Amino acid sequence: MSTDTSATRVVHGTCHHDCPDSCGWHVTVAGEGPTEQAVQLRGNPAHPFSKGELCPKVNRFLDRVYSPERILHPMRRVGPKGEGTFERISWDDALDEIATRFHSIIAEHGAEAIMPYISAGNQGLLAIMFGDRFWHHLGASRVLGALCGATAGAGASATNGTGKGIDPSDMVHSRLIILWGTNTRLTNRHLWPFIEEARAAGAQVVVIDPLRTITADSADWFLQPLPGTDVALMLAMMHVLIRDGHVDQQWVAAHTIGFDDLTAHVAEWTPARAAATTGLAVDDIERLATMYGTIRPSAIRTLIGAEHHEHGAMFFRTLTCLPALVGAWRHQGGGYARSVGVWSNDVMDHAALTRPDLLAGRSPRGVQMVHLARLLTGDPDALSDGPPIKAVCMISVNAMVSVPNTELLRQGLLRDDLFTVVHDQFLTDTARYADIVLPATTHIEATDVVTSWGHLYLGWNEAAIAPLGEAVSNSELHRRLARAMGFTEPALFDDDLTVLRDTLPTIDLDELRTDAFVKVPYPDDGRPFADGGFTTPSGKVELRCDLLAALGQPALPTYSAPSEAAFAPRFPYALMTPKVHTRFLNSSYSHLPKHGPLEGSPFVEVHADDAAALGLTEGATVRVWNDRGELVLPLRLSDRVRPGVVAVPWGWWANQHPGSSPTGPVANSLTNDTLADWGGGSAFWDTQVALAPTPTAFM
Repeated sequence: MSTDTSATRVVHGTCHHDCPDSCGWHVTVAGEGPTEQAVQLRGNPAHPFSKGELCPKVNRFLDRVYSPERILHPMRRVGPKGEGTFERISWDDALDEIATRFHSIIAEHGAEAIMPYISAGNQGLLAIMFGDRFWHHLGASRVLGALCGATAGAGASATNGTGKGIDPSDMVHSRLIILWGTNTRLTNRHLWPFIEEARAAGAQVVVIDPLRTITADSADWFLQPLPGTDVALMLAMMHVLIRDGHVDQQWVAAHTIGFDDLTAHVAEWTPARAAATTGLAVDDIERLATMYGTIRPSAIRTLIGAEHHEHGAMFFRTLTCLPALVGAWRHQGGGYARSVGVWSNDVMDHAALTRPDLLAGRSPRGVQMVHLARLLTGDPDALSDGPPIKAVCMISVNAMVSVPNTELLRQGLLRDDLFTVVHDQFLTDTARYADIVLPATTHIEATDVVTSWGHLYLGWNEAAIAPLGEAVSNSELHRRLARAMGFTEPALFDDDLTVLRDTLPTIDLDELRTDAFVKVPYPDDGRPFADGGFTTPSGKVELRCDLLAALGQPALPTYSAPSEAAFAPRFPYALMTPKVHTRFLNSSYSHLPKHGPLEGSPFVEVHADDAAALGLTEGATVRVWNDRGELVLPLRLSDRVRPGVVAVPWGWWANQHPGSSPTGPVANSLTNDTLADWGGGSAFWDTQVALAPTPTAFM
């Protein structure tokens, strides 16, 4: 298609990916009307956090927009589920079929037999939450928890009453920065310059991670505990802080409860005991605790990886006790930083966006997001009361890659009596199992507001081009579904700008639209809890949390080994499934010609000692398996993992695995879908596997 370049305009936008950086971008559009085309996408140099830089994957975002593999029209399955054979149909036909099936299911089983499954493929406010209005009005099963984020917030809230922490960019003022379970240089790359600025001013950077990452390689000091043992390390740090008099007694007395109980509790957690649990040296545990107790300001930065354990909430509950003990909150650049997205809640009216009043007094059954595989295979414990799931609508999620226990999920999606609708941009591993596939816009084809969980700026995203083909945004999809169902409730048809104005009542939307970003309220001195102000029942940091005890959880920070460890005799290796690629950190890019191949193909990383014990060498083909599934992958000798730990990179689609097919296994075929202790997350990284050589050779 030729494009008239005489008419060119630049449009503000904000990256929508499930990433803490939420970068500002500019889209250059040439031509008008039928000749309109986005010709360039670059970072917005005025953005205070991303400062004009985009990551390698998003630099080529237009490859995704204009990919010849885009789904641009509704499709109906005409072959077996999973085969990926579809015919093009009209929107009217697609909506008629969906409405007919939904009405039939409701008549026979009730609305709770229908389940929306919406994830973070697009983090715009409209994209991820406007649809709640439709599902509330329908009375569908409510999906609880989250694949990521909810457990971490719940853990921190048990201690502080909130998931709020310090602005990560304020770590320029820190003199000790502990990056705990976060690969900042890869997954939060725009924060790294702030950390380097702090280091130039004298800060020390410590990385604690069960994997040696590129961030660990850039640290002043790296500690590598065994996976899932971090709480034991934290308890030993508390032991040393109390034993050696490094506790800020004045701040603790004024702003915490339960210090005496905690003191007695951690008395038995000596560095020697923690060393035996974590695999770290006693001297290293002593040194870490002493540094944390004596260097000011000190900041602990973590993200969501550590929550992917059976005791993931306890990780965050325990971690957030540490800043209180040393009075780190007194100082700008001191305290704890995880997701700062909760600060955006202060300017958002969630009820105006999601309209829970449309439930009309009903309380539909809640089901856990991480248990999708169990729900679709009829596990009565996952379903609780109510009918089996007879229809699922997948939006902004490639569940067959991103949800744990993939092979069980495959069994569910293969059910003849399950009606599956997928709204997506490509024929994903998940869409291959759909009955109806609907075309979704990319982010430059829809207007939205994007909140960030890595900085304090709301970002405006203007639709730069008209939707390609017959693609529609998530919000428009739900308006069409409402019409097809015959609903007349006006709130289901509100236009996007009306919804955004109602959702952000204190934000000048016209100004945001012009300026592209606005900072949400945050204390001017950068010390949100210097003088307390916690939102626990006591109004203080709860080193002892009686509310947890009432829920059947330990009142005091407690280390527990994962139940998956019981499988160690049969499956002796702990499996981690990290993000390791620079050109894709989720499954949205791994299939694109100019992204995936540059990263090679999936592999399993094994320590040289383990490989030698199994008689394996670099490049050998290895079977990696447990009772959930198996993969056959080339072996890569690695010093990034400890003996007893193996790693398979996450994010590849099935047909990108060596010797596999579009319906083959992926990393999550192996992973554990045990529910986290509280908060609704999953124990992805409490997974045990076995390894063995295979005769298979990949060309």
